[in-house]
Amino acid sequence: MRGVFTIIADLGSRVSGGCFVGLLTASLFFSACGSPEPDSSESTDVSDEIPFRVDGHLQFIREGEILAELEIEIAETDSARTRGMMQRNELPTSRGMLFIFDSEEDRLFWMANTPLSLDLIFVGADSTIIRTAKYMTPLSPQDVPSMGPAQFVLELIAGSVDTLGLIEGDQLAWTRVSGD
Repeated sequence: MRGVFTIIADLGSRVSGGCFVGLLTASLFFSACGSPEPDSSESTDVSDEIPFRVDGHLQFIREGEILAELEIEIAETDSARTRGMMQRNELPTSRGMLFIFDSEEDRLFWMANTPLSLDLIFVGADSTIIRTAKYMTPLSPQDVPSMGPAQFVLELIAGSVDTLGLIEGDQLAWTRVSGD
């Protein structure tokens, strides 16, 4: 389960670290017991990386001028938002993941189980950037708050906010790619 970027909608639903470590230890112990050695003649391809899916295109806008454009994968169901960057070991600079929520609320994200350093962009219902959180530490259980109501959150590879020169107050405009 590498690469999961977990969204914490309710702090009460978060499993405590000690409990998680205990469950993980027990799980590893029982999965190791009785596990036969892999047959060297069998293929042991463990690359379960989830490919990036282009669901749409996004533009960053300041004072009516387009600053940059990128392809986005959209996470709008509870399952997709919880999975986030799970099993993804790379994210090109020309791509991002847009999390869409039904309402504008204070948001908490964390980097537990995410091996990539990411920049997070919290966006209000009016598509205005309200906060950027840059160079997030991979695998960190520390909460990253939106610091205000956000309806959208955009994940980009670390350094993107600086490279693109994004600031609070910039706008996002995005469209979905039409289906076949």
